[in-house]
Amino acid sequence: MKKIIVLLLVAAAAAYLLLWPVPVDPVAWNAPEAPELTGPYAANDELADVERLAAGQGHGPEDVAIDDQGNLYVGYEDGRLVRYDPNGENGDLITNTEGRPLGLDLAPDGTLVVADGYRGLLRVNPASGGLTVLTDQANGVPFRFTDDVDVASDGVIYFTDASSKFGPAMKARDDIMEHGGHGRFLKYDPESGTTTVLMDGLQFANGVALSENEDFVLVTQTGSYNVLRYWLKGDKAGSHDVFFDNLPGIPDGISGNGRGTFWLALFAPRNAALDAMSDKPLLRKVVYRLPQFMQPQPARHGFVLGLDESGAVTANLQHLGEDAFAPITSAEQAGDRLYLGSLTRDSFAVYPLSDDRESLP
Repeated sequence: MKKIIVLLLVAAAAAYLLLWPVPVDPVAWNAPEAPELTGPYAANDELADVERLAAGQGHGPEDVAIDDQGNLYVGYEDGRLVRYDPNGENGDLITNTEGRPLGLDLAPDGTLVVADGYRGLLRVNPASGGLTVLTDQANGVPFRFTDDVDVASDGVIYFTDASSKFGPAMKARDDIMEHGGHGRFLKYDPESGTTTVLMDGLQFANGVALSENEDFVLVTQTGSYNVLRYWLKGDKAGSHDVFFDNLPGIPDGISGNGRGTFWLALFAPRNAALDAMSDKPLLRKVVYRLPQFMQPQPARHGFVLGLDESGAVTANLQHLGEDAFAPITSAEQAGDRLYLGSLTRDSFAVYPLSDDRESLP
């Protein structure tokens, strides 16, 4: 009798792992072999002593925007947009988007542009808290995961919809596990009110950053471990290519410092188990059915790369361990300070830059 019960339990477990309906329909692809953390990616403790700001004031300050006075703007998981002074103190509630504010940027007119995962692309008046939804769909397809944003000097807004299938409630892992190409890169023209899709079929379209001369814009593909370049000016205008391929980590936010450096936040180093399953869609579906703690987990590893406009690695900032400020989802430079956001921490952080720290350790 006991053997029968055991067999029934095994059969039930096998049926669950093989047949239970799940929201993902994985697509086979071939992940490139991950670079080792040596050479330009050599492990180090440059981020060991970052200063954590506004600790305990909210969960998940994904991005940090900085105005001309040095005030710091962050958005929290509960929808709050909060402004802090340059020291990360004296938090002032601007508004609550009633969604999930992710990417932030200040427009030339001083308003705050917000990529809200649930509500779309928003404009917020920092003085009054007034909120306007600029756009929440393109070509008849609603945004499901408006993710990051960068505003050009002429006010045109470049942004991403990470996934038209999976929203923030499902988390990024669903889209990455499926690898179905549901991401889009878009622009919004405030003068005409039009939204244009510039690239589609992207693998979790994430960070957005304009070049120093605004002749191109970079877009990270979290699900493909690379950075794409979309040309805005010149003979290549309207076309795109790969700016940086086969990153050593999972790319998230990216920003330009206006002086030829891009700061690329890596959520975590690559996961060997996840890469090994890239060409095995059935196995990925089985793994998805496992309890989350049994699925591949990101390492607690703070990781930021500096890149120049030719794609060369110019800085490598890391810290591994349980005390690391990680995962880092954004890195924004203001003067000689690099502000770091995180999707899961209860604080954001600041790292002091110097001439020698803006190059490889």
